[in-house]
Amino acid sequence: MKFMGNGVFVSVIILVFFQLNGNVKCQTSTVVNVGALFTFDSVIGRVAKVAIEAAVADVNADPSILKGTKLNFIMQDTNCSVFMGSMSAFQLLERDVVAVIGPQSSSVAHMISFIANGLQVPLISFAATDATLSALQFPFFLRTTLSDSHQMAAMADVIDYYDWHEVVAVFVDDDHGRNGISLLDSQLAKRTSKLSHKLALPHGANASVISDLLDKSREMGVRVYVVHVNPDSGLEIFSIAKQLQMMTSDYVWLATDWLSTNLDSSPTVDPNLLQTLQGVLGLRQHTPASSMKKAFYTRWRGLQKKGRVSSGLNAYGLYAYDTVWTVARGIDEFLKEHGNLTFSFSERLPNMNDSTVQLEKLKIFDGGRILVNKLLETNFTGLTGQVGFDSNRNLVNSSYDVINIDQVSIHRIGYWSRYSGLSVVPPEKLTREQQIKSRVDQKLKNATWPGGKTEKPRGWVIASNEKPLRVGVPNRVSFPDFVTEDEDTHEVKGYCIDVFHSALNLIPYEVPYKFQVFGDGRLNPDYDELVKMVSDDVIDAAIGDITIVTNRTRFADFTQPYAANGLVIVVPIKNLKSSAWVYLKPFTAEMWCVTAVFFLLIGVVIWILEHRINDDFRGSPRRQVITMLLFSFSTLFKTNQEDTVSTLGRMVMMVWLFLLMVITSSYTASLTSILTVQQLSSPITGIDSLITSNQPIGLPGGSFVHKYLTDSLNIYEGRLVSLEDTDDYARALQRGPDDGGVAAIVDELPYIEEFLSQHTDFGIAGHMFTKSGWGFAFKKGSPLAVDMSTAILRLSENGDLQKINEKWFCRTGCSLRKGRRSEPNQLHLVSFWGLFLLCAIFTITCLLIFLFRMVRQYVQYKRKRRQLLAISSSDQTPHSTSGLSRVVYNFFDFIDEKEEAIKKMFKPSINPHPPTNDEIR
Repeated sequence: MKFMGNGVFVSVIILVFFQLNGNVKCQTSTVVNVGALFTFDSVIGRVAKVAIEAAVADVNADPSILKGTKLNFIMQDTNCSVFMGSMSAFQLLERDVVAVIGPQSSSVAHMISFIANGLQVPLISFAATDATLSALQFPFFLRTTLSDSHQMAAMADVIDYYDWHEVVAVFVDDDHGRNGISLLDSQLAKRTSKLSHKLALPHGANASVISDLLDKSREMGVRVYVVHVNPDSGLEIFSIAKQLQMMTSDYVWLATDWLSTNLDSSPTVDPNLLQTLQGVLGLRQHTPASSMKKAFYTRWRGLQKKGRVSSGLNAYGLYAYDTVWTVARGIDEFLKEHGNLTFSFSERLPNMNDSTVQLEKLKIFDGGRILVNKLLETNFTGLTGQVGFDSNRNLVNSSYDVINIDQVSIHRIGYWSRYSGLSVVPPEKLTREQQIKSRVDQKLKNATWPGGKTEKPRGWVIASNEKPLRVGVPNRVSFPDFVTEDEDTHEVKGYCIDVFHSALNLIPYEVPYKFQVFGDGRLNPDYDELVKMVSDDVIDAAIGDITIVTNRTRFADFTQPYAANGLVIVVPIKNLKSSAWVYLKPFTAEMWCVTAVFFLLIGVVIWILEHRINDDFRGSPRRQVITMLLFSFSTLFKTNQEDTVSTLGRMVMMVWLFLLMVITSSYTASLTSILTVQQLSSPITGIDSLITSNQPIGLPGGSFVHKYLTDSLNIYEGRLVSLEDTDDYARALQRGPDDGGVAAIVDELPYIEEFLSQHTDFGIAGHMFTKSGWGFAFKKGSPLAVDMSTAILRLSENGDLQKINEKWFCRTGCSLRKGRRSEPNQLHLVSFWGLFLLCAIFTITCLLIFLFRMVRQYVQYKRKRRQLLAISSSDQTPHSTSGLSRVVYNFFDFIDEKEEAIKKMFKPSINPHPPTNDEIR
């Protein structure tokens, strides 16, 4: 459909870039010349020629258009060549054509567009799909077929729908092929996919060239192929692919509209051909069903029966038919407004008498720009649906059928349009709301794939028996339980290897692999270098105890972490069990003080609440003070002999006992920890003290720890001492910084837990100050990294990951592997202030309620007393109540009185004589 031409003809372009001036020739005729350029003997050309002739006959027979003016079509064969196409274009333009339909080839269209610009003759192509032809550089080029910009968007949506992330493109290396694949690459990038490989075929490539390119592509691992070629030679690619065993269930083959064009053009499709194409997905320009289209198909079959056409009708034939009507309507509108068609001679073109192409005879169409505008305003319903142009001189409606070849037949499994995306409903039947919904919820019917399977292929093969996955494994010297190579059997084993095997077993496909040991067995290998080997394609993956850090993610994709870790500090420890004052350590001084205050507060409040009604809280002053002080303390040991009687007292006791229970249980737990846990004997208590000290620091060789301490924490490199194994760790810590050892060791938590399980003289200082994890490294974009991450999550969820951990590290009991705390944290007031506050508020509230009741009773008491004194005024002298101090004294005297005596006073008395003041008290 699109072909390359000869570069030697570039000089012709220069000749037609001239300034237009010369004589004007006016012509009034009943015949208007229109040219047509395409390759007659091609899949598209054979159909287009008949369709154009049919359209010209229909236009000339229609009295409603052109009003008696007839179209005279002059057809020229471009012979699949840019050079011949350009020559044919000059021959057409010598005959005063007002428009040229074609060309069929995008490469030819690029060349002729320059000529059309110079002579101002509109160029209307029904088959050139290269999107770059819509550039402002070619204002006289119009396209009456679908642009590759839409076709590649449709193809990218199909690829994204099936969740394939890497694609191999097969294309002819010409303008049409290169530009189309470039558009596909851009569209895939928008959908987080990529074009990983490009297989460029030379024009007219033979079977040997095609076979070599396809055979080499099998080593890439990607199994999704997009074929973007011309209809005349594309089928050979699938025949060769079948010979190479590349049409099996592991592969995905997608084809642009060239395949449907070829199949639709065949009057009878060979079943063997369709068997070869089993499972291929393709695109076909969508043309809505209509009575006009149905009638034309019937007419086409009639022409086939008469022998006037040997090909089936394809979409390009329909576009060619509508193109003739587009040109006819544009000319009709032009003639209605301007009447005459005028051409100008250019005197600046050289005289080429010896050439069959006489440039001095070329004329410029004066109404070219006006005719272009008239064509762009065209709006009618044709065989292909609504015909109209957008601002880029492309058809407004752009939609495709998605086809699938299965069981020696072609099935339509959906549609695509730039408004709705993928859908199972024809685009013309979707409302605006349905289009928006379809764009969000993409749908296609079930497809059949190569090999006859209905299950969607993965689209990639990570390894094969012939080319297994190259897996790099670190040969550790220290902590061999994690991963190492056995010196005798050369078997790679360890905790990380078991995790890898278990995760690989959960992947629903086979991954052949072979281990490649990295390291000399004398020193721990450099893990950064191991990860870099993945990026450099030395290995395909790296497994082991590889920490996921930022600089490594630039070179590889990591799986979900299978082990959480972080950096910790190890220092020597000592035992403090013999301390005489160890029982004071659970609480801070502040906590001790507040607790003591509350003991006193509760004793005082309970004495106030119980004193008037409870004999246990009455007696001599000395006894009452002792009761007050000892009551709340006695609740701690449950030895108190006094019972609370009042409701308020019992409520206060309930809150106090709850607080006391929390405090005592916390104290017991903290004291137990202090008496059983060993303590640090190093001045380094955490990362801050480690940074500020000037003492040497031990770290593992080959680890990222060195870079982290120097780059992130700015620790002087001279302080760092590389240690290779656990024996080095122990010796360096025991010797200490004064004897050539180290003050502390910084390493990852899993290693330290393993180290401490064997060496009890050391402990962890402070807390873990970084958080990261171990993962497996794969090449960037590798889908295996995603599947392995899913498998690791499943291992974690079903408990297998924990079982693997216990297998390797719990041989003598997991309790030994539990991390040691450097020093039990004391209990601070901040941990209990809420309970203390609650208890204080409740206690004070009860006290206030009690005082309110006392004030109320005291007022009643005073009123009753005045009444009694008034009755017996002759027998007793009134009691003086003057003075504030006297009132306060009387109030406290009242409170101190037993409540039972006060109540008796308010009862009706049979004694005719009022009580004396002493009796009332």
